[in-house]
Amino acid sequence: MIEDMKNVEEQAELLKVIAHPVRLCIVRGLWRSGGCNVTHMQCCMEVPQSTVSQHLGKLRQAGIIQGERNGLEITYRLKDERVKAILSCLFPK
Repeated sequence: MIEDMKNVEEQAELLKVIAHPVRLCIVRGLWRSGGCNVTHMQCCMEVPQSTVSQHLGKLRQAGIIQGERNGLEITYRLKDERVKAILSCLFPK
């Protein structure tokens, strides 16, 4: 039972990270587009770049996204398959 509870707690943490509206919007956008940079996200969501960057940091720290640097630009992509599965339930295509 203890191992099962640990798994439940891990899943709850994942849900907490993506539960914020801005972070949910970011992961949904990355899921739909395959990847994009901060400037594109900022324009789509009409929020300051610093806000987007803060939320990207939380998503990156949780292991949900990864960034790939190309010169000065970083392209972010989803890397957690569980989040992709959740998004497919929440936002059917």
